[in-house]
Amino acid sequence: MREDPLSASDYGDRRFNALWPDTSLAEIKRENKEDEQALADLAKIGRADLNPQDKINYDLFKWQHQDSIESYHFHEYLFPLNQLGGIQTVGDMATQSLTFTTLKDYQDWLARLRTFGPYMGQTIALLRLGLKEGCTLPKVVAERIPPQIEDNIVADPAQSPFYAPFKSFPASIDAKTAATLRQEAAQAISQTIVPAYRQLDDFFVKTYLPGCRTSIAARDLPNGKAYYAYLVRHFTTTDMTPAQARALGLKKMAEIRRQMDAVIKQTGFKGSFHDFLHYLRTNPKLYYTNPDDLLEAYRAQGKAIDPLLVKEFGHLPSIPWGIEPIPADQAPDTYTAYSEGPSADGTRPAVMSVNLYKPETRPKYEIPVLTCHEGRPGHALQLSLAAEMTGLPKFRRFSYYNAYGEGWAVYCETLCGEMGVYNTPYKKFGELSYQMWRAARLVADTGIHYYGMSRQDAVQLLRENTALSDENINAEVDRYIAWPGQALSYMIGEIDIQNLRAQAQKELGPKFDIRAFHDAVLANGSLPLKVLNADIAGWLARQKRG
Repeated sequence: MREDPLSASDYGDRRFNALWPDTSLAEIKRENKEDEQALADLAKIGRADLNPQDKINYDLFKWQHQDSIESYHFHEYLFPLNQLGGIQTVGDMATQSLTFTTLKDYQDWLARLRTFGPYMGQTIALLRLGLKEGCTLPKVVAERIPPQIEDNIVADPAQSPFYAPFKSFPASIDAKTAATLRQEAAQAISQTIVPAYRQLDDFFVKTYLPGCRTSIAARDLPNGKAYYAYLVRHFTTTDMTPAQARALGLKKMAEIRRQMDAVIKQTGFKGSFHDFLHYLRTNPKLYYTNPDDLLEAYRAQGKAIDPLLVKEFGHLPSIPWGIEPIPADQAPDTYTAYSEGPSADGTRPAVMSVNLYKPETRPKYEIPVLTCHEGRPGHALQLSLAAEMTGLPKFRRFSYYNAYGEGWAVYCETLCGEMGVYNTPYKKFGELSYQMWRAARLVADTGIHYYGMSRQDAVQLLRENTALSDENINAEVDRYIAWPGQALSYMIGEIDIQNLRAQAQKELGPKFDIRAFHDAVLANGSLPLKVLNADIAGWLARQKRG
């Protein structure tokens, strides 16, 4: 928490709310040495003598530190930002992560505003070193970043995202104190925040962008093929190779296409598969034109799903959840939706954030499946349960393994079908389109970063096989380019959970209880897939013994 105070704030740990992370090269090297020492110390502990929970703790602690050392070896720290987030969007944490209920909360935020300069300087230094070592973002995604930087260069400090907390105060802060805080915030933004972003803008536009690589493939980075192979292992938490991931994607695409063809027949549509996709993308009845209507539709869908959950889960979180818009300055370059877990101190609920930018490109038939994934029973449920597991060590309580978290959320898309959420052929096709999207990701991500697929070929792959809108497809492909390997975790994780369920149903027969199975999968927080498989094997053995 001390080394990453931004994550600490996000988790609701307020001890370091006045600090920015130290991202200097000297500190990064020191932390790597610390990781190496931690592994050496861990090796002195006899794993065989530990109880079952501590064996999980041991394995996860080892996995995390080994992974951190491997990331350091590939110089991942030279990519401190991309179009999906970084120092250019950090001001949004004032409204998305932090809570302001006491005078100290405001004073801590002021301390961050006043000490922002060194953090910006360290970020620029890492980007500059990346230029020197040939470790840069691809130009096609880096070009999305300057407008995000410019959103922070304001003439009026009150228009800065960093100023947002000072627009209202709790009753415990008197008017005179509030006025002083506002004045100090405006001064810090004018004298520190805005100049720092001007410095970043000048460096990024004049130096970094011209030096960015024109290649989009991770394989073209220094030691790039080995780096991408590591990313496949990192994001899938398996020993899978790029070739195996690609082969699995092609196999799943063929299976899902047959299901999509069957659903098109149910609609009564006359025409080819591609004619149907064109119809979905161009029929105005399938889209909202008003962003408020789109937001209300998501919220209504969430409310409709909530009562169905008691039949699928024995234990549900007590933490509430809600659906909010993605900040307008981020919306053009980010996901269709994403989920943020609740704070550990219970002051912030779980939130599904939805993209309202260009609502005429956000299909109605995607709303149910997306709510199941990002809301409940997907991320908003899993992250809330993890936050409530106060008996776990913090390094586990706040860990997130992509193959588990995203695999669970994609599994929940299918689960919602069993729950009756997709009650029209169009909604069902929306679910299958998302399944196809996740299968095609295996082909696109490995294709871009390992096999030389062009950006346009990746766009065409999604366009020809899914009902995603062009707006979504372009943002998605740029996401794969900027974040190699992450897109592999979704379907690989889902397949693993589906296989575990099939195994449990086969071995337990009439004793199989879907609620107990779901509770078991969620019982220990986020886990690498190998650890999850071992954990469910133990649960199965206990179930058989009664």
